[in-house]
Amino acid sequence: MRMELHILGTSSARPTGRRQVSGSLVQCGDGIMVVDAGEGFQTRYAMQRKRLKSYDKGNTLRASRVHVICLTHGHLDHTWGVLPWMHTMSLDKREHPIMVIGPTSPEVFDALLDKKGIPQSAPSAELARQIKSWQELGATTESLGYAVRWILGDVPANRWLEMGSNGQCVLLDSMPQPDGWKKNRIQPLATLHSVPSCAWMLESKGGAGKFNRLKAAELKLTDQQKAQLSSGIDIQMSDGTPLKASDFRGKDRPATRMVISGDTAEMATGLTSISQTDVLVHESTFIDEAQQWADEFLHSTSTGAARTALACNARHLVLTHFSARLKDAEIPLSEAKDVFGSNEISVSAAMDGDRIIISETGDISHLVWAGDGWTS
Repeated sequence: MRMELHILGTSSARPTGRRQVSGSLVQCGDGIMVVDAGEGFQTRYAMQRKRLKSYDKGNTLRASRVHVICLTHGHLDHTWGVLPWMHTMSLDKREHPIMVIGPTSPEVFDALLDKKGIPQSAPSAELARQIKSWQELGATTESLGYAVRWILGDVPANRWLEMGSNGQCVLLDSMPQPDGWKKNRIQPLATLHSVPSCAWMLESKGGAGKFNRLKAAELKLTDQQKAQLSSGIDIQMSDGTPLKASDFRGKDRPATRMVISGDTAEMATGLTSISQTDVLVHESTFIDEAQQWADEFLHSTSTGAARTALACNARHLVLTHFSARLKDAEIPLSEAKDVFGSNEISVSAAMDGDRIIISETGDISHLVWAGDGWTS
């Protein structure tokens, strides 16, 4: 199934003249998922919609199609745009439910369930603190006018709870999926950072190839015959001619995976535990000469991102989340390529406004925003 990622922020910690802080959207057949929404997210989102209207008509990012906001962790450059955007959607008379989901620590998880409140020892960037304050500032179903679910997970233990606006927390049997999604699933992958963190994987189911209706019409098949062939059942025509169902189907559509990390050290266990992904979007805050800073602050270098891509059998690596000190992405791009050597993994460096597309046939393309449209 086709997926399209819109990268709306590629800077780490603070914005620069050319790069804004983290925030992305992924389109799939079921709707749109947002991964992180740092400060100013709704402005960048509106700008990308305007670009599409001008240079790719028919491709839209309607807010009503956004069904879930997936947060990788609680640092403000990844979360500070959530509340104002939710209020804007209320002013725009949104009706469709939305889910906001992210990681927490085992200690906070247990304290919330035991009705003890958020422990004082929890870091200031704890997502539970932010959700509680957002609810107090009107981010509730009653105040916004559309249904909101606030979900927190102890990701390594696969434990999930829902934070109600009345202060009550309810243990869930499993992690919920976005409302109405049938063909795509979201999944958290544990990462390693200074606060509870995870990457998010969007996975679509594979499917049978497109049924050849034209061929069926040329043979003047009945609706019953077409239904049988479409269901994979071979048939025989009235004159005895056999028809194979496989001859009426195009090439099977492959399952598709896209993984988007937030802040993390390299080789995070959640990422390296998956057997394969089509696209890995991985932070590369530092270049190799700053490896000591990456280790100290639990971030990744471009070579660390490349090693992680190798470990999870990624087909394509997208580097993002660059330090504000970095003026040119050619250095991290070159360092990552050196790690791959003759390996067939491809790699690209993201800029704000870029799009990463996985087509229905599995082809991957990186479209670069050029100011007056996108170039490949």
